[in-house]
Amino acid sequence: MSIIKEGFYFAGVALLIALFFGVVISPYAAILPAVIACYCIYFFRNPERKIPADENLIVSPADGTVQDVVELDSDEFIKSHCRKVIIFLSVFDVHVNRSPIAGEIKIQKYICGRFRPAYKDSVGFENERHLIGIENEKIRVTVTQVAGILARRIVSWVTLDDKLEKGELYGLIRFGSCTEIVLPENVEVLVKKGDKVRGGESIIGKIKS
Repeated sequence: MSIIKEGFYFAGVALLIALFFGVVISPYAAILPAVIACYCIYFFRNPERKIPADENLIVSPADGTVQDVVELDSDEFIKSHCRKVIIFLSVFDVHVNRSPIAGEIKIQKYICGRFRPAYKDSVGFENERHLIGIENEKIRVTVTQVAGILARRIVSWVTLDDKLEKGELYGLIRFGSCTEIVLPENVEVLVKKGDKVRGGESIIGKIKS
């Protein structure tokens, strides 16, 4: 298991503070920043995942708990009837995001907004979020990273026209958040509310033959 590069900054700062407190104040004063440093290493972890090879299978873009599966009349990228799977990430979940399919990024938007708790029903419309639309020869999907009350920073490592492999890392959300994926009508959704999923590994949908 590796650590995302952003994690070294947060953990390094906390360790420096722990060292300073331990030398200047007392060893006991170093305990809290040392614990924070350990948590940063834990939070920014990037475990290896076994990505399903079948091109008809769509994998989860994030670790977490399925908060809901809702029907949509349309989506700005898919432009037809579709379903949205909402995944809530607690502060204890892995927070890197992975591409649910292999394909090319055809749309990308960053929308400023509020920072309400990520488990609220309306956060996908009100909160700050980053949206990408991925397309291949079979389907289009939309994936949205949604900020939360603690997640004040959405990180993206991709841009328009980039090509992604299924399960490839493309970004993260810092400290508690929500990830949404919109699937077209020709995809059978294989998860339900309350299911636990693992990014890049859990199968959340299958293209209908």
